[in-house]
Amino acid sequence: MAKAKKINTRQLTLIGVITAVTCILGPLSLPIGIVPISLTNLAIYFAIYALGGKRGTLSYIVYLFIGLVGLPVFSGFSGGFPKLFGPTGGYLIGFIFMAFISGIFIDKFSDKIYMCFLGMVVGTIVTYIFGTTWLAYEAHIAFNKALAVGVLPFIPGDIVKIIIASLIGPQIKKRLISSGLY
Repeated sequence: MAKAKKINTRQLTLIGVITAVTCILGPLSLPIGIVPISLTNLAIYFAIYALGGKRGTLSYIVYLFIGLVGLPVFSGFSGGFPKLFGPTGGYLIGFIFMAFISGIFIDKFSDKIYMCFLGMVVGTIVTYIFGTTWLAYEAHIAFNKALAVGVLPFIPGDIVKIIIASLIGPQIKKRLISSGLY
């Protein structure tokens, strides 16, 4: 039986720092309708590169709990359970899967930029599915209408965020490795 790796103090500190970065970037948003443009997914991509898949996902889950207890770390400086059960709550849940899926690809194929890019795209698509399904339910609109307001306007910006993460993320990881923090 394989022994589970424990998180050491340095890794725990780095998880806290990356969670704090997400808490800073997450609230920055541009309201364009029911679903705002947010930097949360970019912060998650960076977290995966900086921490690896499992710890990056853990960092997002910590961020999610921070927001759920009411601290204003979600888009538009909001927080609390109403945000999770509101129209954009599906995206907040979907980000867990995005972090996990992107993390698998980035951990396994860190030397292949196109595979890391693909992993972030697949993770984002899963987030879109969760978010759109919940948005349609919560806003009482058809799925295709939810797709039109909750996904289509975001695709170009999300592609840009994935490109930025694909270019900067490996540099972050390389610096953390060289400093002994990874």
